[in-house]
Amino acid sequence: MTIKTARSTMTIGDFLLRRLREAGISHLFGVAGDYNLQLLLQMENSDDFTWAGNCNELNAAYAADGYARLNGISGLVVTHGVGAWSAINGVAGAYSEHVPVVCVCGSVPLKALDRKLLMHHTSGDSEYDDVMRGYTQVTAAQARLTPQNAVTEIDRLITTAWQRKLPVYLEVPSDISYLDVEVPEEPLRLTMPASDPERLSTCADAIVARLANAGSPAILLDIDADRFDVAGEVVELADKMRLPIAVMNTVKGLIDETSPRFLGLYAGAGSKPEVRETVENSDGLLAIGVRRVDTTSGSFSDALPAGRIDARGDAVDIGSDNYQGVYLKELIREVVNKAPSRSSGYSRQAEKAQGPSSAVMSSPLTQAAYWSIVQDFIREGDVLISEDGTSEAGCWGLQLPPKCPIVTQAVWGSIGYSVGSLLGTLMAAPERRHLLFVGDGSFQLSAQEVSTILRHDLKPIIFLINNGGYTVERTICGKKGKFNDVANWAYAELPKVLHPGTTARTFVVKTPGELKEALAAPHDGMIFIEAVMDKFDAPPLIMDSGHGMAETDYGSRGPQHSAGVQL
Repeated sequence: MTIKTARSTMTIGDFLLRRLREAGISHLFGVAGDYNLQLLLQMENSDDFTWAGNCNELNAAYAADGYARLNGISGLVVTHGVGAWSAINGVAGAYSEHVPVVCVCGSVPLKALDRKLLMHHTSGDSEYDDVMRGYTQVTAAQARLTPQNAVTEIDRLITTAWQRKLPVYLEVPSDISYLDVEVPEEPLRLTMPASDPERLSTCADAIVARLANAGSPAILLDIDADRFDVAGEVVELADKMRLPIAVMNTVKGLIDETSPRFLGLYAGAGSKPEVRETVENSDGLLAIGVRRVDTTSGSFSDALPAGRIDARGDAVDIGSDNYQGVYLKELIREVVNKAPSRSSGYSRQAEKAQGPSSAVMSSPLTQAAYWSIVQDFIREGDVLISEDGTSEAGCWGLQLPPKCPIVTQAVWGSIGYSVGSLLGTLMAAPERRHLLFVGDGSFQLSAQEVSTILRHDLKPIIFLINNGGYTVERTICGKKGKFNDVANWAYAELPKVLHPGTTARTFVVKTPGELKEALAAPHDGMIFIEAVMDKFDAPPLIMDSGHGMAETDYGSRGPQHSAGVQL
């Protein structure tokens, strides 16, 4: 007997919006354009979404990325050609960083494809697949909707984004959004596929045996531990078996750093000696989602054990054995259930970071004093959004309170990402305190998105380092290079320019004492702190990282070996 699914009729645009809402998306990012206006009108009529209304599509893609990191998935709306190409760098970053973004592109009408009409926002010919071909490089799935495929493809793409933790690209021709199609009445349910029972059980047994029989078992986490939401299971396993947990810079803050199981940050030669020794000498290392990238491995100075367990989103390697069809969260839960309890093992006492002494409060502000004051300022539950470079390295050196994620692009590293991403994180979790750490050079790429943040009455605390340019690049090559300099803006004045009448509190600080006074201000709106520092001052972690990157990029005869070329 065949059971028929109950169905009703909706327009294609309304069904797409319904499915996005059922996926847990309540905000949409993007820029209006004539090919997507009909969908945006349907969005406003539905009253189910907050429209961010970004300054440009690149910033919108950054914001969608930040939103998805906290919300689990996000929606980005652009227009054909000019909008889609503008957004592709941000979508590529989401692909690199394993972030599920549904990119909806209002596209040229189907009649243009049928009649080969030459349309605007194109290359001036009838090759209308060029944008989609470009997006095949940076998305997990792509589709152009038609009345025949719309229902199937909408569900396929949204589900693919969520299950694979990668962006997808969906074109909506401008002349079909109001067409009625038959749709299922059941809501979209985002779930992972069930693992193959035998593979799941056998793989879990093998992992438990390897951990239980090891003399020095340990856990190392990379980005997929966050994306596939296994932090809780990992901590439970570590507590049960008394295992140390090390994290790569992609997931700093994912594990409670006050936990007795937290070992520290692993970055090859950039790690603390005890962290490096524990990870690299482990005879039972459970590596979750680990990718060997130069910016996460200490410029390939890592030395992970050859016999480690490599667990990914949907497959596991243990020595010569490969297990397909096992999904990470279900697998780690099975390992927890089967693992034996141990009464002894790794345990550490969290250290208390110290702030600067009052004796230096009137001295010129340095990176060391700056990050020490920040250390005292952060609190449990804060969301830290960190720009690639000096700000990122400073955040890596912090000892974080519980539930303090760092949102950054440790792999893709597109400067300017953090300002757009801040808008997304604020909209995803407005009840939390959001701290943006950004340098002057990076800020100049996407500064206009501060106006969107102010327009929505959001209240971040923005820490901007004004030190005359690209400090991270100075550590790699060009210590005094003019190409690493930027124009000196009146940064603290920008909120007033970008949103006249704003109640944002702005400060220019040049000493530790002035920074502490600024941080004591009431947080009843945006706080914008411009911290002025010497252009040649940088955190030790960024110095080490920059020098290592130069060796990887340029080799033994590179310019970094000349005197005075590097910071």
